[in-house]
Amino acid sequence: MVTTTRSAVPTPKPSRPVGIKDSLSYRTFRVVNTLVLIGVMLVTLYPFVNVIAQSFSSEGYIISGQVNLIPRGFNVETYKVVMADSMFWTNYRNTVVYTVVGTLIAMALTTTFAYALSKKRLKGRTVFIGIAVFTMFFNGGLIPNYILIKSLGMTNSIWAIVLPNAISIFNLLVMKAFFENLPEELEEAASMDGLNTYSIFARIVLPLSKAVLATMVLFYAVSFWNSWFQAFLYMDRAELYPVTVYLRNLIAGATNAASVSGGAGADGLAQVASNIQAVTIVLTVLPIVCLYPFLQKYFVSGVMLGSVKG
Repeated sequence: MVTTTRSAVPTPKPSRPVGIKDSLSYRTFRVVNTLVLIGVMLVTLYPFVNVIAQSFSSEGYIISGQVNLIPRGFNVETYKVVMADSMFWTNYRNTVVYTVVGTLIAMALTTTFAYALSKKRLKGRTVFIGIAVFTMFFNGGLIPNYILIKSLGMTNSIWAIVLPNAISIFNLLVMKAFFENLPEELEEAASMDGLNTYSIFARIVLPLSKAVLATMVLFYAVSFWNSWFQAFLYMDRAELYPVTVYLRNLIAGATNAASVSGGAGADGLAQVASNIQAVTIVLTVLPIVCLYPFLQKYFVSGVMLGSVKG
């Protein structure tokens, strides 16, 4: 019996596709685009770095315009003046509380209102949208708002800050547009499985809306964190002020004291008055800068909402 051994023939590998070379115009576009983006990045970062440098610089160098990216005449006296005051930390805690409570209330109201408006079967939907958009362009004015807040007994309370701006119409319309683009088949399937409207909203809609929710949280948090005028208007007790009002008063006090003082300590007051604005910006923006990296992924997705459909 003769057996034949079949020689192993190597399987030919598929030929490697030849890449298409980029045209000269496309390569030029990529180079120009890269240079432009680098330039935009540098222009955007320069003010932040300059402010940080000014916050650690001495008054003389700031006034003479010698501070750019590196601190000159290293100085931390302003930080010591601000952070040695116990009232600063009290007001800082107030800002954190106002921001957290205000953002939670705003998100609860905005998401539920936007979800309701996204349903075309809602009776009076056009009227509700019209009322919301009307308030985007017109309001009662400063004095009527103050009278309303005072008559409701909300002065010198957290509610004077978190309730009047609880819903941003811009954020409401963005979230409404996002909810309208969600597949209706998902909600119909959940409804057939026995879920009611509230369960569908909590268990189906919200988990699919992480991008827009994170974006709106960031928008609301920044808005409440930077807010100072409402507290300045509706509060007259220093222990209730947010940190922005504290720093605003510190700027005004240091500037006035430096302008009228001619004796000992005038130089120190002038030094505080010169770089207090830079210190204010650094202390105010620091928590938001620390928060942004955790929301960056969702924030970028939220910014792209509506740009690509399909």
